Amino acid sequence: MTFKRILQLARPWAFYIGLFLILRYTGVISAVSSVTQQALMKTGAMDAEPSDATLDKKFNYNFALRDINGNTVDIQSLKGKTIFINVWATWCGPCRVEMPSIQSLYDKVDHEKIAFIMLAIDQKDAHRKVTSYIGDKGFTFPVYFPDKTLPEQLQVRSIPATFVINREGKIVFREMGAANYGTEEFRSFLMNL
Repeated sequence: MTFKRILQLARPWAFYIGLFLILRYTGVISAVSSVTQQALMKTGAMDAEPSDATLDKKFNYNFALRDINGNTVDIQSLKGKTIFINVWATWCGPCRVEMPSIQSLYDKVDHEKIAFIMLAIDQKDAHRKVTSYIGDKGFTFPVYFPDKTLPEQLQVRSIPATFVINREGKIVFREMGAANYGTEEFRSFLMNL
């Protein structure tokens, strides 16, 4: 195969690779992805589907978090409650897409029975970025930061990651990736644990 023939075959691919690189490094691809995920969220295609089956793993309550005001919160204090935990970061597009549905869920549940932990894992300048983002969006759910090392169960490889722990301390739901939690089905699931 001649060099000229190789160039002819590579030319169409060079256009697509160049287009991808431009979209990627200008940030446009992130915006397109976000819009696509928001549209899917509205169709119901991304609704969280709780199941009745317990994952049968005991949750490790032996850790602490810091709330948005810098106060240390011992997770042991939440034993006996259903806990909704979402691991997220401000730079995560899918995390941002699912947040309005989590706010909707938070608005519709009994906070005496169900605790929410929106666990921000931003690294650099985390407190400023997170408080600014939460304030700009008008979210009212409680936001926390890791105080020290998180238990292995919450050390996830990808975000967003969502867990539900029942009152008996068992993980009954785990979702990796964005989902719509603002449905009546998911609210009922939480309220009936």
